[in-house]
Amino acid sequence: MSQTHRLVEVPGGRIHLVEQGAGPLVLLVHGFPESWYSWRHQLPALAAAGFRAVAVDVRGYGRSSAPARVADYRMLAHVADNVAVVRALGERAAVIVGHDWGSAIAAHSALLRPDLFRAVGMLSVPYAPRGPHRPSDSFAAMGGDEEFYVSYFQAEGRAEAEIEPDVRGWLAGFYGALSAQGKGAYFVPRGGRLRDRFPEGAPPEWLTETDLDVYAGEFERTGLTGALNRYRNVDRDWEDLAAWDGAPIAQPALFVGGALDATTTWMAGAIEALPRTLPGLAGAHILDGCGHWVQQERPEEVNRLVIDWLRGVTAGDAALG
Repeated sequence: MSQTHRLVEVPGGRIHLVEQGAGPLVLLVHGFPESWYSWRHQLPALAAAGFRAVAVDVRGYGRSSAPARVADYRMLAHVADNVAVVRALGERAAVIVGHDWGSAIAAHSALLRPDLFRAVGMLSVPYAPRGPHRPSDSFAAMGGDEEFYVSYFQAEGRAEAEIEPDVRGWLAGFYGALSAQGKGAYFVPRGGRLRDRFPEGAPPEWLTETDLDVYAGEFERTGLTGALNRYRNVDRDWEDLAAWDGAPIAQPALFVGGALDATTTWMAGAIEALPRTLPGLAGAHILDGCGHWVQQERPEEVNRLVIDWLRGVTAGDAALG
C-alpha cells in the first residue's frame, strides 16, 4: 500500500496530508517541532492493520498554509482544520491521535466535536481540562532565576533568531535533549538561549541522518514562526475555552507516555486524574526507558498499543466502515 500526498481545503487555507491504507479513518496530529513525518512508523503499520491512516501537517508546518496572524493559530482554528480534513476525506467520523501539541489538539477536537471525533489517543501529553489560572501567569512563576521555555517562545522573533541560523543543528539538539538519553531543555538562562541546554554529540539513536534531513529541510524552507505561534496562543485558548472549564472528554481514550519524559513528571497529577477527566479511558501506559518522542523512540510498542486499542474502538462500528 503506497502513501498518497494531498492538499485539502480548510477554512484557513489548505492542509497537507499523507494517507495510507483503507478502513476506519485514523487522523494523526503531530507536535512541535515536527511534521506528518513523525508518524512514518505508524502509517504503514496502521494501514496493514486495516485502517485508513492520515497524517497531517498542522497549519504553519510543512506544506500546509501558514497564516500571518498569531491569532490564527488558536486551538479553535486547529480543531476547525481537523473537522474540515475529515469532511474533505468524505468521512462521517474519525478516531484522532496526537503527540505533544498534537495531543492537545486531538483532545480538544474530541472535546468540542464529539459528533465527529468518536475516540481520542494522546501521546506524551495527557489531557488536562482548562483550569482557573491564566497559562502565562503560571508559566511566568516557574523556573525562578530561569525562564520556562513556553514563556521564552512568547515574544515574536526571539526564538526564531536563535533557531533559524542553524535549523538542523538546533533540531538535532532539541530532539536529543528530550529523548531518553537527554537531560531535558525546558528552562532558559536569563539572557541566554534554549540551545545552551542541549547535549553535545550525535543526534539520538532513533533519529537517522535522513530523518533529520527531512525535518531540517522543511523548517529551513518555512521557518519556525508558524510552529511557534501555537505557543503564542495559550492565553487566547484559555479565554476561548471558558465554556469548557474543567470539562471531561467522554469518548473512548488512550494515553501513552515515556517514563523519562519530563512531561510525565510535571503532569503526573493530570495522569492520575485521567480516569475522571477521560471516563472512557481504556489504558494509560508509561513506557520504561522512553523519552518524549514516544512513537519515534519506541514505534513497535506504540504501534501495538494503538492498534489493539483501535480494534476495540472500531470493532463492529458501521459508521467507521
